[in-house]
Amino acid sequence: MEFEELSSKIIKAAIEVHKKLGPGFLESIYQQALLIQLKKDGLKVETQKEVKIHYNGQEVGTHRLDLVVNKTIIIELKAVKEFDGSHIAQVISYLKATGLKIGLLLNFAKATLEIKRVVN
Repeated sequence: MEFEELSSKIIKAAIEVHKKLGPGFLESIYQQALLIQLKKDGLKVETQKEVKIHYNGQEVGTHRLDLVVNKTIIIELKAVKEFDGSHIAQVISYLKATGLKIGLLLNFAKATLEIKRVVN
C-alpha cells in the first residue's frame, strides 16, 4: 500500500473517531478508539511500541510510539489546545529513531480534528 493511500485510510479513521467522540477526552481514550477503528479497517497496528536509542553501540534511552501502522507510518496523538514546535520535534525524533519516513500528528482536542503530516 502506498504512503498516500495508507495516510488517507488513517486520516479517515481518525476523523471517524473524532466525529463519534468529539473533543474533551484524554489522549489515551482517542488512542484506544483509533486502534479499534484502524484494526476494523484491516490495518496492522502496533501500540505503545518501544524503540531503543543507541549511541556508540550503547543504549542511551527509549521512545514509546503511540501507534505504528503497517510498519510504515507513525501516529502521535495529542489532546492539546495547540500544537507547538515540541510536538513536531517529537515526531521527527521518532522518525529518526525508527528510520521511517512519515508521521502523522493528530490533535483531538479541537472542534475539528487537527492533522499535521511530518516527513523525515
